[in-house]
Amino acid sequence: MNTWGSKDEAERHKVYPARDAERSAYAIFDYPKGDPRNYSLEEGLSLVLKRQLAPIGLFDSGAGGLTILAALRQKLPHENYIFFGDTAHCPYGTRSEANIIELSLQAGQFLIDQGVKLIVAACNTASQVALNALRATFSVPIVGIVPAVKPAARATKRGRIGIAATNRTTQTAYLQHLVDEFASDIEVYTISCPEWVMLVERGQFEGPEVEKELQSSLQPLLSKDVDVIVLGCTHFPALRLSIERVVGKRVQVIDSGAAIARRTHSVLDTEGLLHPPYPDKGTVQIWCSGDASPFEYVASKVLGYPVTAHKVTQ
Repeated sequence: MNTWGSKDEAERHKVYPARDAERSAYAIFDYPKGDPRNYSLEEGLSLVLKRQLAPIGLFDSGAGGLTILAALRQKLPHENYIFFGDTAHCPYGTRSEANIIELSLQAGQFLIDQGVKLIVAACNTASQVALNALRATFSVPIVGIVPAVKPAARATKRGRIGIAATNRTTQTAYLQHLVDEFASDIEVYTISCPEWVMLVERGQFEGPEVEKELQSSLQPLLSKDVDVIVLGCTHFPALRLSIERVVGKRVQVIDSGAAIARRTHSVLDTEGLLHPPYPDKGTVQIWCSGDASPFEYVASKVLGYPVTAHKVTQ
């Protein structure tokens, strides 16, 4: 377990890329005819509608980002979605930064090839390492995942919060930057839980064995008498019911799903890209880079309804 301590002064004041407020400028509309004035009103309206009907793309190293997909569908039920789980390379948290950037760009390119209008990097590790590269490469808006440090700092009554994440996330200077900005006056403790990722990837969300693993991992935070725990990996909300049983009612568990859904809605609304409010729900496509059969099983468990997963052919 880490307790945030002092950092090099220059490092502490860097600005890191996963903050929505730092979203770089991008060109939403690509006009095949060049100048938009070359279009008739009818052609222009048709082009706008085509962009509105385009799907939202999400990617993660595996099944964790499906928890973000679930939150998005609750907030934006009319949108169409394409999700890509890079299961052949899961987890990202143990990889080098260069490798994470490379894999994130490959995932982004797959989604762009499917015609998405916005990409959600539904992975904390990819958001913290590769967001600048994604935004520099692709012209659609990119929404990243931000650990819920700010709401946790607001919610704590005891002045002590815990953050459960992967090895990569707990070690990033970006997380330190969030703590410095939003939780500098409270005690913040972190734990690395890479084994939780594999529990979710195996479809193990509940049961005595799962709760035993969670209890062992969470004990360092509980011993510090924290009253809020941040789930700093998109895999972890799949374990929420078991986590809440382990920590008890006196500890609030927070994740980023609802905030990311609100942010995505805001970006689409600002850019005029919201899907028209048709009566039917939008469609969902699930893709993965590894074996589709086990991923289909896990995806169905995370989302709570049967889905079909397709393997991306290289």
